[in-house]
Amino acid sequence: MNEFCETVQRLIDDADIQVVFADDAIVVLDKPSALLSVPGRGPDKQDCLSARVQAQFSDALVVHRLDMATSGLIVMARGAEAQRTLTEAFANRMVAKCYEAVVSGAVDAGTDDWRTIDLPIAVDWPNRPRRVINPENGKSSVTRLQVVHYDAQHDVTHVLLEPLTGRTHQLRVHLQAIGHPILGDALYGPPEVLALSPRLLLHASKLCFAHPVTGQTLQFSCQRLKCVGEPYTKR
Repeated sequence: MNEFCETVQRLIDDADIQVVFADDAIVVLDKPSALLSVPGRGPDKQDCLSARVQAQFSDALVVHRLDMATSGLIVMARGAEAQRTLTEAFANRMVAKCYEAVVSGAVDAGTDDWRTIDLPIAVDWPNRPRRVINPENGKSSVTRLQVVHYDAQHDVTHVLLEPLTGRTHQLRVHLQAIGHPILGDALYGPPEVLALSPRLLLHASKLCFAHPVTGQTLQFSCQRLKCVGEPYTKR
């Protein structure tokens, strides 16, 4: 198995929920891929992050979600008051989020350190739950992108992503739209890109927000992804 495949396999094997931080008001978690954030419809979709966490923290309440296929940092509130405060913070864009992804091809970072993708997104009604770029009827959707490393051997790029808006599938749709779908993306990647990874290589790596009780700025980091040839430090 080559180094690229070994990196992907480490992500697959890490299937347990990690409690990153917990106090009387919040629980910050590292969600594995292939786990729902909240229950879905039907008895086969009841196993999820929120149910597992509530078995340990009975007062834990949902604030935001990650796609089932996406791994990484997610915060739950302990109690209704903390939930209201955090929900308002997300709604008012007072929470900073950063994601990592490995995408197909060599990404042009542009002349600036960060590249902005500003493409409106709408529901693809005939093909739900897919989303599409729709300049006429789509909602404003903005993502910032920074290149970390290009792996020429496998023609893939490790990127950082900052969503400035919170549309469903925003990062996945934006990267597909600029010609660089995320590896392992069953919804938006062509077969050859899907085949490069058994899971979606999208990870919520950083989360920054004000504590709902103390107001203190909290920053959490949980980075996992790398490409061949990148310096690797266990984080």
